[in-house]
Amino acid sequence: MTFRLHTDGLSPERATLHLHGRLDAMTFGEFDAAAAPALEQMAGGGTVVLDLSALDYISSAGLRSIAKIRKAMRARDGHTLLVNPQPQVRKVFEIVKAVPVTDVFSSVEELDAYLDRIQRKMVDGGDDDA
Repeated sequence: MTFRLHTDGLSPERATLHLHGRLDAMTFGEFDAAAAPALEQMAGGGTVVLDLSALDYISSAGLRSIAKIRKAMRARDGHTLLVNPQPQVRKVFEIVKAVPVTDVFSSVEELDAYLDRIQRKMVDGGDDDA
């Protein structure tokens, strides 16, 4: 199986990257190269959303690529959030604890509800932790 990356909602504040297929030792370079233009345009404090609904498999090489994105976004005071992981991919993240569970969402709706809560807290004068 091959790997494919589709981006949408690209802006300096938020980019959604849809991963399709397998992210492994054979395809991580393709992912890194395809994701680079989106990351370059991200502003400080921006958010990269990785939609994993069509990602069938992830290896340690794929985990390293996602870790690099997370590191790059943290360096810009930004965030990397994962949505819609298939059960087998979610299990890999749980086993290796590569991504905090609070950064993995079961659906876009769950992510949007989380972001809505954070924004309401900020407007109401609360802290930014959900």
